[in-house]
Amino acid sequence: MTTNDSTPPPNFIRNIIVEDLKANKNDGRVHTRFPPEPNGYLHIGHAKAICLSFSLAAEFRGLCNLRFDDTNPTKEEAEYVESIKEDIRWLEYDWEDREYYASDYFDQLHEYAVQLIKDGNAYVCDLSADEIKGYRGTLTEPGKDSPYRNRSVEENLDLFARMRAGEFEDGSRVLRAKIDMASPNLNMRDPVIYRILRATHQRTGDKWCIYPMYDFTHGQSDSIEGITHSICTLEFEDHRPLYDWFIEELKIFHPQQIEFARLNLTYTVMSKRMLLQLVEEGLVTGWDDPRMPTISGLRRRGYTPASIRNFCERIGVAKRDSTVDIALLEHCLRDDLNEHAPRVMGVLRPLRVVIDNYPEDQVEELEALNHPSDPGMGTRKVPFSRVLYIEQDDFLEDPPKKFFRLAPGREVRLRYAYFIKCVNVIKDQKTGEIVEIHCTYDPATRGGDAPDGRKVKATLHWVSAAHALKAEVRLYDHLFVKPDPGSKKDGTDFKTLLNPNSLETLKFCHIEPGLKDAIPGSRYQFERLGYFCVDLVDSSDVALVFNRTVTLRDTWARIKKAGKQ
Repeated sequence: MTTNDSTPPPNFIRNIIVEDLKANKNDGRVHTRFPPEPNGYLHIGHAKAICLSFSLAAEFRGLCNLRFDDTNPTKEEAEYVESIKEDIRWLEYDWEDREYYASDYFDQLHEYAVQLIKDGNAYVCDLSADEIKGYRGTLTEPGKDSPYRNRSVEENLDLFARMRAGEFEDGSRVLRAKIDMASPNLNMRDPVIYRILRATHQRTGDKWCIYPMYDFTHGQSDSIEGITHSICTLEFEDHRPLYDWFIEELKIFHPQQIEFARLNLTYTVMSKRMLLQLVEEGLVTGWDDPRMPTISGLRRRGYTPASIRNFCERIGVAKRDSTVDIALLEHCLRDDLNEHAPRVMGVLRPLRVVIDNYPEDQVEELEALNHPSDPGMGTRKVPFSRVLYIEQDDFLEDPPKKFFRLAPGREVRLRYAYFIKCVNVIKDQKTGEIVEIHCTYDPATRGGDAPDGRKVKATLHWVSAAHALKAEVRLYDHLFVKPDPGSKKDGTDFKTLLNPNSLETLKFCHIEPGLKDAIPGSRYQFERLGYFCVDLVDSSDVALVFNRTVTLRDTWARIKKAGKQ
């Protein structure tokens, strides 16, 4: 991977690492990790954490592990594991041979739990989940000790062994850390560290009927792997004292947990629970729906790994939560596609054009640039014939003052071709809809310039009707109509804010024939229309499907908007 600037912008985590290296902390090692739970697909917020953890390790010649925190077998699936690995590889990061699972450490974690019991720092509690919640207290009131808090070490060891042996019903007993029920931090009020749960684990099968809680697993897994800098999102800040407490009481290697602000993006939601609702209720087509903020959805829409990495770098690393305008993500995408996407011509809403004075059986192969700013991308041949398609929006029978495209009696340039002038308009006799326009062309203007020096004010894209490929094009917009659909301020159900116009499917589009062998995932700029990619799922050799990745700036749309205002 390369960037335009080899010096990364500063962030407070980088500054911490720099100071640690100066002090030779951890013997000068830098070792990070990305620890997803395999209970869903990764989204753009996870991409920020991935980029941060892997890039910091690379910058300081360290290592970054991939560790799946698979402690809840009721919600985890192998499908999610594979999708997470695919997403990280697609972002062009490599964990090499360091793929780990919290379940790899279940035996060691069990030993740690036994050690806590022996040291008087953990006990088996018979309270129900609701009772534990009631005993916990509130932010302003201290909690109450469990009636089982003072069981002897011997009794706790016996009960915990019987929990593991499967003697008790699910939910009937838990193992809790013995810390401080009056702590101002609710996470320190004797948190549960093991629960009874009879569920088949995707890796360990039915070996275990007790599973460690995430808060107990997290820090100890970091310690086992020798992680030096455990980078987490800000919601784990209140959990850090618990993270530290476990490690200190167990007297094991102590990583440093550092929290940063999670990514919030306008016009979408980042909650796995909300995204799962959208999928399960059929409000989107799946986790990889191009309107979703999932990495698989962004990939299918046509986003590039470089654009996402650049976006994550540009938004920086902060300590306070904020919301980033999705326009910045789109800007990073346009920057990348503008440089790398080849140009082609496609007509989304076709209007038939007949050039009356062009020979009926003649076909010319005109040379077109693949990229106007990059001669190295070469040229291609596009066929030109008597019957063409142009965009319906590029013709008005009675144009307003600032409309410079095709109109009766007006001359325009066809991209890479000729000047044409509209001489007649054919309409449907019943509906009055324009179905065809007739033009004449000037043979002397081949290539787009007139020998006599006359100028035109518009250049239109087009395709030859006889040679164009039919295609389906899907136009995507924001998934929600409000910038903050996940906000709970007014109690609105976020699903009521879904944008009914987030997808428009055009079935009868025409594209230039050179795209016949376009491979799924390949990206193009459809001249004057936007950036598009070949759909990864539905497109085929016999039925091309393109997704609009992002629009271009539309001068005429701004003029019309200004006129309405």
